[in-house]
Amino acid sequence: MPYNPARPYNDLPLLPPQAELESRAVLKACVEARAAVAELKAAGQLIPNQGVLINSIPLLEARASSEIENIVTTTDQMLLFAGAAEGDADPATKEALRYRTALWEGYQALRQRPLSTNTAIQICRAIKGVDMDIRSTPGTTLSNDRTGEVIYTPPEGEPLLREKLANWERWMHALLPGSEEMDPLVRMAVGHYQFEAIHPFTDGNGRTGRVINLLHLVQEGVLDIPVLYLSRHILRHRADYYGGLQAVTASGAWEPWLLYMLRGVAETARWTTAKITDIRLLLQDTAQRMKRDAPSVYTRELAEIIFVRPYCRIAHLVQAGIAKRQTASVYLKELAAVGILQEHKLGREKVFLNPAFVDLLKKD
Repeated sequence: MPYNPARPYNDLPLLPPQAELESRAVLKACVEARAAVAELKAAGQLIPNQGVLINSIPLLEARASSEIENIVTTTDQMLLFAGAAEGDADPATKEALRYRTALWEGYQALRQRPLSTNTAIQICRAIKGVDMDIRSTPGTTLSNDRTGEVIYTPPEGEPLLREKLANWERWMHALLPGSEEMDPLVRMAVGHYQFEAIHPFTDGNGRTGRVINLLHLVQEGVLDIPVLYLSRHILRHRADYYGGLQAVTASGAWEPWLLYMLRGVAETARWTTAKITDIRLLLQDTAQRMKRDAPSVYTRELAEIIFVRPYCRIAHLVQAGIAKRQTASVYLKELAAVGILQEHKLGREKVFLNPAFVDLLKKD
């Protein structure tokens, strides 16, 4: 029976795909992507305090991945409310910050257990902020926003979804024929299609799948920490992303999909490497300025905390064990006096902005 987008795709083939995946073009793109990711991994290791990266690049990823789903906020808002009370944040910023939380929780969970269906459930719950689970009722469809036309109807029935997810898990762990020798980047791209086609949740599937992409690369040792800004590429080429997914479903067009993802990995790895290099140089320059212009308050820990928390609060210094509250206030005010930070009033609270770093993160 021919594929019909308006009918539940219960016949979604199990992995591995019955097609050649590692064509000459795919292998060439994979070599390029692996080299770019290796450079990114090495660049990240040059930042002494990994918190600087963990609290910045994943925020950019969270903002872009959310925008792919039309949840739009700004880098400023993300940085302002990250690590602080989110009560005053707008709904879009809160939801985007939950993506960052989901990515961090998933990264931490890898220390206890490998990626699995349960990991995906945990991630989706964190993103949505509600008690999500595998879909058990029919009626989920994906439609064109403008015309209302149904463009895809995922499989239905919780037992069938769990069966397909179990197969997806085995693929991601290289336990299926043909996957043992396959590059982790190719397995990631195939697995991402399959997860999105299974569409196990009523909402949050795209963002959950994109978190899993990064966690998979960490689990496979391709990255140390999840700092590949892959959603930047997807956001900039959103039509190609959705078109590629649809083409695999409709006609088994695997090679264009794999090339799209591998080129995205290479492009964003190079972009992220350049961004991390700029962060490292700015951190070094800021430390030198502090030594020269504010020697009485300079410590390496203080220089790093204003990068870990670009919108720094007195409480952040206290929590980091750098100083008690009154002394922390003196430190931040001194850095503002010499022009390294900018003091702002936010309700009853004072926030000290690291303008050079925030501008660097916003610069594309």
